[in-house]
Amino acid sequence: MKRFFRTKSRDHMLADLDGGEHQLHRALDAWHLTLLGIGAVIGAGIFVLTGHAAASCAGPAISLSFVFSGLACAFAGLCYAEFASMIPAAGSAYTYAYATLGELFAWIIGWDLILEYLFGASAVAVGWSGYVVSFLRDFGLKLPDALAAAPFAYEPGVGLHLTGAIVNLPAVFIVALMTGLLVTGIRSSANVNSVIVIIKVAVILLFIGFGVKFIHRENWTPFIPPNTGDWGVFGWSGILRGSAVVFFAYIGFDAVSTAAQEARNPQRDMPIGILASLAICAVLYVAVSLVLTGIVSYTTLSVPDPIAVGINAAGESLRWLRPVVKTGAIAGLSSVIMVLLMGQPRIFFSMSKDGLLPPRFSAVHPQFKTPYVTTLVTGCVALVIAGLFPIGVLGELVSIGALLAFAMVCAGVLVLRRTKPEYPRPFRTPWVPVVPVLGVVLCGVQMAALPRDTWIRLLVWMAIGLVIYGTYGHRHSRLHGKTVSGKQ
Repeated sequence: MKRFFRTKSRDHMLADLDGGEHQLHRALDAWHLTLLGIGAVIGAGIFVLTGHAAASCAGPAISLSFVFSGLACAFAGLCYAEFASMIPAAGSAYTYAYATLGELFAWIIGWDLILEYLFGASAVAVGWSGYVVSFLRDFGLKLPDALAAAPFAYEPGVGLHLTGAIVNLPAVFIVALMTGLLVTGIRSSANVNSVIVIIKVAVILLFIGFGVKFIHRENWTPFIPPNTGDWGVFGWSGILRGSAVVFFAYIGFDAVSTAAQEARNPQRDMPIGILASLAICAVLYVAVSLVLTGIVSYTTLSVPDPIAVGINAAGESLRWLRPVVKTGAIAGLSSVIMVLLMGQPRIFFSMSKDGLLPPRFSAVHPQFKTPYVTTLVTGCVALVIAGLFPIGVLGELVSIGALLAFAMVCAGVLVLRRTKPEYPRPFRTPWVPVVPVLGVVLCGVQMAALPRDTWIRLLVWMAIGLVIYGTYGHRHSRLHGKTVSGKQ
């Protein structure tokens, strides 16, 4: 049993950073890392989920839901920052779990992160497709439904069923485009992301700045609509359920940690990138939700494009802003897809270098210095998923996968503070054990608020992962080989 709970020492991990032909290119500074975080976070959550959560869960108090989810992410972000500065290796929460909880937990969290990054990229690609179809329709261009919708749909009690569509072609296109961009180099990808982030943040600031003038205070009354008698439908329970729904909006800030081996000064820049991107996004989310529910009644916001609804309600004077917002949404979702597709290959890369996946998964392109094999594998799988499945099923899996990863990182800080207090920590999570414990609790509460079907899918997914680990991973583990040979 001890084999399953072996931990990988920090010295061992740092030695692996000198990977020879497997070395990644260090090209990112704090500015790039912060923009990567913002690029991953601002997307479907602010442009789509805000209206749905306000209309069905929290009303104008959706801003409080964003605060609650933001607190959970802040606690997790502080823990991620400590690990990222202490162990500046690719792999994110997988690497941190290997150092604290052991190989089996590292595998579990690495397999779990596929739900966050790979399925997340697919889910956002479906959202991107919806905005592109709507944008083209404004100019009289209409894609056939058979080529712009998922062939499968899911209904509770019915399960998956065919819709008559062939493939979601725009979703497939954007995943393929971003995969090609990521293969060609991290620096070029980061520069493209920086431009996209500036565009979408500018669009959000335009909406906030011009929208404030059209707020009607009566739309905020009552700020917390009374509960209907059902748990999670308005009232304080609605705020809690709303926080679980909009948690998807914060997913992605942890993708910054997957670029640790491509950061110039990871000990200093990784905490800045993680915490700065999270703080900026939280402020923007709260501001947008307040302005949106102030312009128009929350009861009208259960639509795919709630911000466009808000602009229309403001009258002709803001009509010009609608195509600008759609452009910003398309740009914003593009950068989210790119950063999530960047994160997953680097986790596969780390798992391969540890022997838990085949050696081919840690191959680095001789010219571009990117993990091109895992990038291509991730992109191909993501475009198939994006082309076939609806956003609802994918989004719930992404949320529960991310929450589990965040909770385990928070727990890992507690473990490593006790087992390895001598490790240097350029950034230290403040108020330990309060911050990590609160991070675990808040993530656990939001996981509990998700539907039962989502839990079933998570357990099935984890069972598949454990079979792969049992048949390949633990037999080929480099750490086991070194232990057996007496080298460690």
